[in-house]
Amino acid sequence: MRTVTQDTITEAFLATCSKEVDPRLRFILEQLANHLHQFAIKTGLTHEEWRKGISLLRKAGEISDDERDEFVLLSDVLGLSSLIDMINSAPDGTSSSVLGPFHILGAPALPVGGDLKRDNEGATVVIAGQVRDADGNPVRGAAMEIWQTADNGLYSNQDPTQPDYNLRARMTLGDDGRYALTTVRPAPYTVPTDGPVGELLHGMGRHPWRPSHLHFIITAPGYRSLVTELFPDDDPYLDEDAVFGVREDLIMEYREQKPGDPLPEGLEAADRLTDPYYRVDFDFVLVPEG
Repeated sequence: MRTVTQDTITEAFLATCSKEVDPRLRFILEQLANHLHQFAIKTGLTHEEWRKGISLLRKAGEISDDERDEFVLLSDVLGLSSLIDMINSAPDGTSSSVLGPFHILGAPALPVGGDLKRDNEGATVVIAGQVRDADGNPVRGAAMEIWQTADNGLYSNQDPTQPDYNLRARMTLGDDGRYALTTVRPAPYTVPTDGPVGELLHGMGRHPWRPSHLHFIITAPGYRSLVTELFPDDDPYLDEDAVFGVREDLIMEYREQKPGDPLPEGLEAADRLTDPYYRVDFDFVLVPEG
């Protein structure tokens, strides 16, 4: 390698890979190295700029923990997370959208029709719909995970005043694929700006706001898993999402309701809906694996 040059360094790197390496891994590394090296050459990257980039990555590692992943957030604000979602979304199914850095495992079970709002402040929302296939048939054996911010724009693992797993649940659906729950209407919020991603956004002159949204993960035997979000059609940041997560088919409508209006069957909080509230009806479409 004593004669390596700018023109041959990518080839030299690939030559170090074993011939027994997995073909897919080799292809990904080949493309990564080629684009990374070309990026450095075309920008004339300086040592100081390289050090700043390394420092950003180091800080992302230092601030990350089991409840916050700054690397995911970095991927989100660069548009990489959304691009991967779009590449892998099935054309006949509901679009996927970003998982986000605040998803945590172990959410408690909530029955269909259960009350997720409990004593959280904010406007009540009734959400109902069906998980079905592209032909309109209910998907049997579906499971749904739901999580969101409270009315103050914070997730439970950001806010020490919230109980553990507040506004997080997992729901097992019946053979009809139907789901229903009551919750609180989340507010728009900013992505965390107290770390290196915040420094990056500031340096780019970008705002950190996300439109309000509800997170879902939906799984079912024989179907591709769906990770997605739903966004209200009246949110001021719908066209300015800091992480590029909005899709046309993920926009929902909060319809104002009054006590006595029809409700989904078996809604646990039905008797407590004595004030005006909102309703959202949204169906998710899953596609078969393979």
